[in-house]
Amino acid sequence: MSVNPYDSPETVGRAPKRKPGWVRFRLVELLVVVGVIGVLIALLLPSVRVSREAARRSMCSGHLKQIAIALLSYEEEYQCLPPAYTVDASGKPLHSWRTLILPYLEERTLYDKIDLTKPWDDPANQAAYGTIVATYECPSAAGPARHTTYLAIVGPNSCWPASQPRRLAEITDDRDLTLLVIEVDAGHAVHWMFPQDASEALAASIGESKGLSHPGGTQALFVSGQIRFLPKSIKPAVLRAAISIAGDDDKLAVATN
Repeated sequence: MSVNPYDSPETVGRAPKRKPGWVRFRLVELLVVVGVIGVLIALLLPSVRVSREAARRSMCSGHLKQIAIALLSYEEEYQCLPPAYTVDASGKPLHSWRTLILPYLEERTLYDKIDLTKPWDDPANQAAYGTIVATYECPSAAGPARHTTYLAIVGPNSCWPASQPRRLAEITDDRDLTLLVIEVDAGHAVHWMFPQDASEALAASIGESKGLSHPGGTQALFVSGQIRFLPKSIKPAVLRAAISIAGDDDKLAVATN
């Protein structure tokens, strides 16, 4: 042990005494640092949450864009959009349009596992039933795995007349302003294979929904392939016009919402 030559014989080898004031000073410094860190975290958290939601919303838009490409690829091959669902001889729904476009989402292997002659939830289709299709899941949606909030709008005036396919030539309104698929709230999410979608009434009232995946509104896919964010303030009359495939000039209001 080194010895300080200026120590007196009585203090050699003893630890230096620290004054109480020094201890208090160091404690104050520590508290100030902790306080500053706390303030910085509080300031940064909102921006982190916003940036994360922006990233999730961008990913959601990407999923809808993939669905748009798949639907248009299906139309190119069959000269019509897929039906909202297929049916058996008695008219019972069997499979969703989401199943029918799997080959155009690079999910051919999964598609080939599905027996289209049997219902979506038949034991023969159990393997597919348990499979997650990431494209159908919004990263902001709260709900069970394998469920989707991306629903077609089924009705006689829409692009999806139930079990009948719709030809694009029948859509005489502006395709940039005609709704094809809308993102619903978590309470109306369905298993991606389930042959059930949104009614025209549900889609028209989407602004009143609770539990939407994104703050302030919802995502929507239009016939042209465009993705738009519809604010909660959008009026049901505007949505009803956008759902219709013919004769609704009021849908032009969608462009400004």
